[in-house]
Amino acid sequence: MILSRLAARPIPLVAGLLVALLLPWMIYPPVAMDIACWALFAAAVDLLLGFTGLLPFGHAAFWGGSAYVTGLIALHVGLPFPVAVLGGAAFAALLAVPIGYLSARLRGIYFAMVTLAFAQMVYFVANQWRGLTGGENGLQGVPRELFGVDLSDPFFFYYAGLPIILLGLFAVWRIVRSPFGRVLISIRDNPARAQALGYPVARYKLLAFVLSAGLTGLAGGLFAISHGFASLDEVYWTTSGQAVMMVVLGGIGTLWGGALGAALIVELGDYLATAGFQETGLITGAIFAVIVLAFRRGVWGTAQELLRARAARRAAGRTASAEAAPEPAPAESSGSPAGSRPT
Repeated sequence: MILSRLAARPIPLVAGLLVALLLPWMIYPPVAMDIACWALFAAAVDLLLGFTGLLPFGHAAFWGGSAYVTGLIALHVGLPFPVAVLGGAAFAALLAVPIGYLSARLRGIYFAMVTLAFAQMVYFVANQWRGLTGGENGLQGVPRELFGVDLSDPFFFYYAGLPIILLGLFAVWRIVRSPFGRVLISIRDNPARAQALGYPVARYKLLAFVLSAGLTGLAGGLFAISHGFASLDEVYWTTSGQAVMMVVLGGIGTLWGGALGAALIVELGDYLATAGFQETGLITGAIFAVIVLAFRRGVWGTAQELLRARAARRAAGRTASAEAAPEPAPAESSGSPAGSRPT
């Protein structure tokens, strides 16, 4: 069933895979890895924002917490980087259990503010626990090793880390398309009705929160390995805001729009930084405002809406043409008329 669903969308799937494989050939490989990590981060945020109806403003705790744990495992245990990344993702999922239990019962701005408060607590711990996290200096010298193979070259590391990103994106897609994802959509649209139908709404929200945090941790751990360090910027609240902005730019509830938003913001930030422009937030904020005003459903969402409207117009045109076409005249019968017999 999964293969049949994938086969039903061959063109977008093949196009996405080609872009992912060719990305380090088109742009600077470290930037390509950043886009991949942020794309998974945005997809994990969209799992809550677009499909569950929860605005997470504290996911920096899971992104940055996983970055620190992944760096510590890689530095002090010496395990291959995929194992270290999985360890960071597991920590993020465990950290999300108490946070989600206390915040998943809330809605709207209250949920956003409570998750933001927990993220700031994680930031405070990371800043004060200097013996473990390095404080303001962060963790430095995080190795990129895979069974003794040095992957210090960012071009080769991209292809070593890409399978992790693709597995994470596939997991998000599978969650959304599963019966569990359908229940999340019903909770987003009408939680009272979902509760009346017998679904434990708070439990579903908690599970979605933990899954989103684990996938965020997967991206954050790989981001730390890619950069070779983990810093306080990873757990600061602006990191959460940037992920939410990527989702809004691409299109809330489109799942793949977050990847487009990540590519736009990361590539624009790299271009402005290379050009020597310091106030990158000014430009990205202005572009964000323009896109939100011009494309209410995001870039990807607006494109999907236009394609659906075009397909509907074509279908209506074909139907109108078929109805307007004259009916063929009945063929004249040869020989004697019906009912008459030759004398």
